[in-house]
Amino acid sequence: MKKLLIAGIVLAAVVLVLLLALPTLAHKAGLHPEYTGERVELPGMRALVITTSHGTLAAPGETEGSATGVFASEMTHPYYTFLDGGMSVDVASIAGGEIPIDPQSFYYFIRSPEDERYLDDPIAQAKVKNSIAIADVDIEQYDIVFISGGWGAAYDLAQSPVLAGKVSDAYYGERSAVIGGVCHGVLGLVSARDRDGELLVSGRRMTGVTDKQIKELDIEITPLHPETELRKAGALFESQTAFRDFLATHVVVDDEQRFVTGQNQNSGLETAHRMMQLLADRE
Repeated sequence: MKKLLIAGIVLAAVVLVLLLALPTLAHKAGLHPEYTGERVELPGMRALVITTSHGTLAAPGETEGSATGVFASEMTHPYYTFLDGGMSVDVASIAGGEIPIDPQSFYYFIRSPEDERYLDDPIAQAKVKNSIAIADVDIEQYDIVFISGGWGAAYDLAQSPVLAGKVSDAYYGERSAVIGGVCHGVLGLVSARDRDGELLVSGRRMTGVTDKQIKELDIEITPLHPETELRKAGALFESQTAFRDFLATHVVVDDEQRFVTGQNQNSGLETAHRMMQLLADRE
């Protein structure tokens, strides 16, 4: 009996150590890598972070399903990167109001330091709870337009003609905004058109979450998949792979240096910093 009790205590201790080590192990495996490149300051400039308003993971046409929304780090990473770089940052969504955040993105072993910061930041939380409706956004007032991903983005970003028009307006506006996004957020770019009526992303080097990652996570019920839709729109799709693409990352700057796209939830920090760098290089 005593040996059994000791064995149980040892097993419990091993499990506890593994649980405590999970965030470190996931980070070392490739989840949410740190950004080690050059950092710039852009005081006086403005950034807009746009997210989905869809909060249910279900087959198209169905209303019952798991809670989803924006993946937390795909919103918090750019938000704090821009804010810490001296920019003023607004938050918008397709419908406005409270933004649904995928609860899985706050799991202990997944959430990032920026997620932790958000959970202790009443100002950022207020912006997320009272996001600006995309229809009410004066997009030409922003120097950076960043579109966040998450499973919810598959349901309403590419489907929004209002967002498509805003992306086009940002591209042609006087500020010549740098435009980008990560993971499913790039779906917000695929419907935008140029002044000749052609798709704005056609012929541009871009990335987004891969079809492989979607299959690996077994979430194929969403109506649109970024790699597929970018290719359909004529973008020159690039990506990196890993044992599981959830642990890969890749960031692409198009040849015109107007669009910066990141492959998935691991790409947000680098994508945001490189967007800022493009603006700084114009000076």
